[in-house]
Amino acid sequence: METAVKEAAVAVPEKPGKPILMRVGIGLFALGMIAVTAVFVLFAAGLENLPVWLSAAAGVITPLGLALGLIALIREARRKS
Repeated sequence: METAVKEAAVAVPEKPGKPILMRVGIGLFALGMIAVTAVFVLFAAGLENLPVWLSAAAGVITPLGLALGLIALIREARRKS
């Protein structure tokens, strides 16, 4: 009986963690939050002319990462049901 239980456990394929879209979304969101933090710290330090790429990264990458994470979450929920 123990052998049958072990074989059944081996026969079930395990899912390898989070989907790639979720991982990309989390990474982009984290990079965007770092950019937002950098903008706030630099502004608080008295710098007024911040680089455009830093402001663009803070304003674009953060919501893009959030959107990708939500899309991955919705796709996974639909796949399960």
